[in-house]
Amino acid sequence: MKLMERYWKEIDNLYEKVKSTQKENIIKAGQLIADAVDKGACVHIHDSGHIIDSELIYRGGGLILYKKFKYNLVVENPVRKRDRSDMDTSMEGLAAYALKASGARPGDVFILGSVSGRTFRVVDLAYEAKKLGMKIIVVTSMSYATSVDSPHSSGKKLYELADIVIDNCAPAAEAMMEVEGLDARLCAASGLSAAFILWSVTTVVVEELLKRGKKPGVLKSANFPGGTEYNKTYVEPRYEREGL
Repeated sequence: MKLMERYWKEIDNLYEKVKSTQKENIIKAGQLIADAVDKGACVHIHDSGHIIDSELIYRGGGLILYKKFKYNLVVENPVRKRDRSDMDTSMEGLAAYALKASGARPGDVFILGSVSGRTFRVVDLAYEAKKLGMKIIVVTSMSYATSVDSPHSSGKKLYELADIVIDNCAPAAEAMMEVEGLDARLCAASGLSAAFILWSVTTVVVEELLKRGKKPGVLKSANFPGGTEYNKTYVEPRYEREGL
């Protein structure tokens, strides 16, 4: 299983690179979140589909204060298909309406993820969130983001809109290994490193809140005896009252 062993070595190297280069920003991110929550702010998470807005949300050992931010535009108009390439069909600015319809407020924290840092929907959301006065923590691949252009009219990529940037240390184009006989590189890096990074951020959040005499709500597994009852009768109501 030489390929598997190569992969394990690559993952070990990835985590070591995160630990050796991103520790300071991970600590800053955790402190920013703890400070914001202590002042009554909320924490929103949105990414381009690579783990973080599922990994951290409502699971055993996780914080109740992490909340997914998701939005869609639903249009019902079943006319026949025609060429519309001569028209402006950009959805830029839609994120502003999503924020208005959400529970977001100035001073809230937005954790935003895009491996390339150019994903249009995420960049637009960061752009509008910044205008609203939210604090933005970005998880991205700086190797990737600095090698591509932005499709947003601002010309900005995600890391350029952030208060804190955490590099997930994934290579440009994401995959880690060249394998003889394959045309494309194998095994994506960003999902595992982003999860590692944000659980690390979580430990800082918890430690900082406990220092302030604040007890953050940590969920129990719903499939463990008593877990659901604990979450429903203690953690969730307390979050609604206190934001912790």
